[in-house]
Amino acid sequence: MGAIQTYGNIIKKYAPEHPAAARRMIQTGLVLERFRCRRLADRKLPEAYRYLNAYAVNEVLQALRHPETSVWANIFAPVEILQCFGVHTLSIECLSSFLSGFTIENYFLDYAENEGMAPTLCSYHKNFIGAVDSGVIPPAAFAVTTSTICDGNINTFRHLSEKHGIPSYLLDIPEQYSPEAEAYVAEQLRELIGCLEETFGRKLDMQELSRTLERENESKACYERTLEQLAVKAYPSTLTLQVYMLFANHLNIGTPEILRFYRKMEAEVKAAPEFDGVNIFWVHLLPYYQETLKSYFNGSDRYQIQGIEMSLDYREPLDPAHPLEALARKMICNVYNGPYERKAELVKEIVQKIHPDGVIQFCHWGCKQSSGGAMILKEKMQEIHMPFLILDGDSIDRRNSHDGQIKTRFEAFLEVIRQQKS
Repeated sequence: MGAIQTYGNIIKKYAPEHPAAARRMIQTGLVLERFRCRRLADRKLPEAYRYLNAYAVNEVLQALRHPETSVWANIFAPVEILQCFGVHTLSIECLSSFLSGFTIENYFLDYAENEGMAPTLCSYHKNFIGAVDSGVIPPAAFAVTTSTICDGNINTFRHLSEKHGIPSYLLDIPEQYSPEAEAYVAEQLRELIGCLEETFGRKLDMQELSRTLERENESKACYERTLEQLAVKAYPSTLTLQVYMLFANHLNIGTPEILRFYRKMEAEVKAAPEFDGVNIFWVHLLPYYQETLKSYFNGSDRYQIQGIEMSLDYREPLDPAHPLEALARKMICNVYNGPYERKAELVKEIVQKIHPDGVIQFCHWGCKQSSGGAMILKEKMQEIHMPFLILDGDSIDRRNSHDGQIKTRFEAFLEVIRQQKS
């Protein structure tokens, strides 16, 4: 970490007067990290996770190297359509996490606040805005977001689109499903496709989109089977690798590479040794840098994160014969769209299926949805007598991390679980 902080300090030193140089340093860091993932990764970690790690780093690197073929999106955007245009999808959550990995998030957060962004705005958004507005991160060729869950998404994308002249599209997603709502969203998807065809100068191949949905269906089926196996199988990971799962289950779902990852993961878990430690089901975002949590979960053979509910926000198979309607239904029926009770019911259902030892919800700073719904989820877990812990903190800004408080509450929670297991 000392070497990373030193490198990050150099990036921050160059960023104010030489943003292009700072950008090249970030790209160089990603090249080195890609090499490490491919050649020098910890062999104690499963091969599937090592593959995903290298894949995710390379996706971000290519998006920064080739902004003319990259698209900004939130994690609920119809990425399946974007894949058919051969572009690299870069999300707010993804880029902000990588910048925080360089330990340079404080520079971009302060830059955004000095521009007038509210201190209470989600740190993912402030980090992204500061990185782009400072000139360190180049504008993408296109931007697409949805009205799903986050009230900051629309304003963040509008600000960046208007300030940097980026063509963009907002998908308005109704809260309740109906045939009319599905047709409404499908028509928006047709308009989005037209905008993408104009921007990138190529036509969408609807058959390729159908094949993408077929791969997505198989990937999700692999993951569902793997989750059940993880109740009794040892499959070590790290907090960072769990964050990288967003590439697998959202940003790149449906690609051949991600299907390969899920197949490999399923095969490895089946062959893994028995696990008699503590399994945790995680809800919402992960503070990947938090020292106490890292000490327990990173590479551990005693504590593991069995799954995250964000990986399971839509579980129904997609109809490849009607891809636009299928994607419309996916966005409308996503558990993050509409009232929090949808998500609480999903967590309850999954927990009853995969039988973890406890559930943790992390309430990320600036995310009103997670903080506001925590007590609803607590009530659901009480109904099934599942140990439940609420942690507060910041997934991006280390300055908002309270390690002592998290350590005390987390270790007390583990003691409850141990007593219950014994």
